[in-house]
Amino acid sequence: MGQGGFARGAAGIIALMTEDVEIYEAVGGDAPFVALVDAFYAGVEGDAKLRALYPADLGPGKQHLAWFLIQRFGGPDLFSQRRGAPMLRMRHREFAIDPAMRDAWVKHMLAAVDVVPEFTAVRGTLRRYFEDAATFLINRDPLEPGRARLNQL
Repeated sequence: MGQGGFARGAAGIIALMTEDVEIYEAVGGDAPFVALVDAFYAGVEGDAKLRALYPADLGPGKQHLAWFLIQRFGGPDLFSQRRGAPMLRMRHREFAIDPAMRDAWVKHMLAAVDVVPEFTAVRGTLRRYFEDAATFLINRDPLEPGRARLNQL
């Protein structure tokens, strides 16, 4: 996805904000989000390239992602209470996220969405959110053949 995808990502996140705040209640609370995070991280653990972006101990990251998703989709604001404002781009700036890394992350997240039965009725909304949010976080262009990055000169 190129620059157009980034624009769609930011607009998509804003457009979805009103329709998805009630998801938490509709799916029955925390449990489906915890199951989603567990399924997602199981995929990450089997993906060597993606796994390299994560610390050795996945426990804190799993907890933070669960808190964030619960808050994002209408549940208690545990993430903000314990970690501050989400600020996704700021929190992910240290990671080199190019379109290929975005696609790897999305592959595992969408697979996780698909295995949590409570999300069946809202699957489309969740899939759009994750695709758009991941696109929004791209902070590196794919390296063109024969071109070095400035920090490699």
